[in-house]
Amino acid sequence: MKAVYAAAVNNDNPLSALAVGDMPDPEPRPYWSKISVKAVTVNHHDLWSLRGVGLAAEQTPMILGTDAAGILDEDIPVRHGLKAGSEVVLYTFVGTDGAGVMPGERRTILSEKYAGTMADRTQVPSANVFAKPSNLTMVEAAALGTSWLTAYSLVFTAAGVKPGDTILVQGAGGGVSTAAIQLAHAAGLEVFVTSRSADKREKALALGADAAFETGARLPRKVDAVIESVGAATWSHSVKSVRPGGTIAVCGATTGDQPGAELTRVFFQDIRVQGNTMGSREDFARLLRFVEHVDLHPVVDSTFTGLESAPEAFARVVGGDIFGKVAISL
Repeated sequence: MKAVYAAAVNNDNPLSALAVGDMPDPEPRPYWSKISVKAVTVNHHDLWSLRGVGLAAEQTPMILGTDAAGILDEDIPVRHGLKAGSEVVLYTFVGTDGAGVMPGERRTILSEKYAGTMADRTQVPSANVFAKPSNLTMVEAAALGTSWLTAYSLVFTAAGVKPGDTILVQGAGGGVSTAAIQLAHAAGLEVFVTSRSADKREKALALGADAAFETGARLPRKVDAVIESVGAATWSHSVKSVRPGGTIAVCGATTGDQPGAELTRVFFQDIRVQGNTMGSREDFARLLRFVEHVDLHPVVDSTFTGLESAPEAFARVVGGDIFGKVAISL
């Protein structure tokens, strides 16, 4: 089958380690299900893998991809409604609760230990297969598994905010930040966003943000929680912007993970810092119901056709000037 994979790892030039070609079909595994992939999106995790973060050179070649939407190849026993031919979306965190793996296995995201989703076919534990929300296209649904699940868990679990609270989303434009804006607005939160780009600030307002500011700008008032995925470039602003007793929910550090900690401000103002990687299977199920119920549609920056277009799609993400997700349609 055709696949997009890390042929090697290269921290200095990650795209040089990217390859498209034939790879073996997934080997059958007990209590796992195969899916014919119809759409995937490119995530920063894929770029980190190419750099060798979380993926050792001896593990290559490794099929990339941490989310997908597609068609279920075979019936799933005792799972009502999920039959061969069903349109599905995948939860790709493996080992979080033992489904489909040995007891005690360390949790991993597809493309770390098990082959990823950027291929004609992929497989996940059967418990990780969910019906695609009926209001979404395959490309839109492919955004849910990583960015949207992360945003949902950041806002409603890690940050623990409630309707009527105010949140700050740092760095409008990425998949997680655009999802957080849409989810928080739909749930009745007041949403502030930041961006260096005036165009992205305008787009964030159109998505439902209540106010948009230049990166680092003083806010009208302190917020109940900050959604932080940028890292070093915005960390100090996040610490200064959250109210005493508030929360900074962190899922990434695209500009570096070694900011000044500002520990005095953190402990003196009882600020809680909560890390988050994707989310639970239960969160994913709630996310799917929420997206369908309120008719939310993930923002797609651009869609490339065919796995052979993967180098262009990856280059688009590396360039950084995007708003929403970069997708590949099969």
